[in-house]
Amino acid sequence: MALEWQVFCQDTIERTAVAGCFGSGGATGTQTYLDWLLQAWGQTVLVAALSLVVALVVGSVIGTLRTLPESPVLVRIGNVWVEFFRNIPLLVQIFLWYHVVPVLLPFFAHTPKLVLVVMGLGLFTSARIAEQVRAGVQALPRGQRYAGMAMGFTTVQYYRYVLLPMAFRIIVPPLTSEAMNIFKNSSVAFAVSVTELTFFAQQAGEETARGIEIYLAVTVLYVISAFAINRVMAFIEKRVRVPGFVASTGGGH
Repeated sequence: MALEWQVFCQDTIERTAVAGCFGSGGATGTQTYLDWLLQAWGQTVLVAALSLVVALVVGSVIGTLRTLPESPVLVRIGNVWVEFFRNIPLLVQIFLWYHVVPVLLPFFAHTPKLVLVVMGLGLFTSARIAEQVRAGVQALPRGQRYAGMAMGFTTVQYYRYVLLPMAFRIIVPPLTSEAMNIFKNSSVAFAVSVTELTFFAQQAGEETARGIEIYLAVTVLYVISAFAINRVMAFIEKRVRVPGFVASTGGGH
């Protein structure tokens, strides 16, 4: 079967060929499947980036709470958070945010669905990042904590200036996996009709009956994006690596 890549140069309304193809939407007012594909890619990147920000902020806080032995209540709260979000399927959490949360919390009634997806995906991933942060802090030698205490630091100060900076430098590799996973998991947004890559593939494939070309193009964009994330995170890891550091197997704080 011959592949017909010119399908991407068809008008999404009339299904007719559009001269110039790339960027035609801005010049003629028509939209090609290529334009739609690139817009969907942009939406996917936006969902993934915003979700990663939410996951990093919330996950860092929850992960830190789980390493405070002097505050058992906070440790339990952190543990409950992780177990709750880690044990409910991501798709179910997206549906909860889309169908249930706006009913229970009217504040979210008029929230754009993209924001609801970002919250669902971000909080789901925050549980995984919280585990990474907890492991990173507990991998540090006990002397790091004692040194901070000996200098008169408060708990907040030695976490801010001593423990967390070191912990984040040693958990860059697992954070790379989480960043790649959050980009791939953004595909669940199609379930609530957010126009990202998977939604585009499903809709465009049905409209054009050229599913092979459509899904191959979407797959290539996912691969390119994941590879780019991997390279960026590898660069960051190289820059922040702690020379000669070996994580303690004793853990425990």
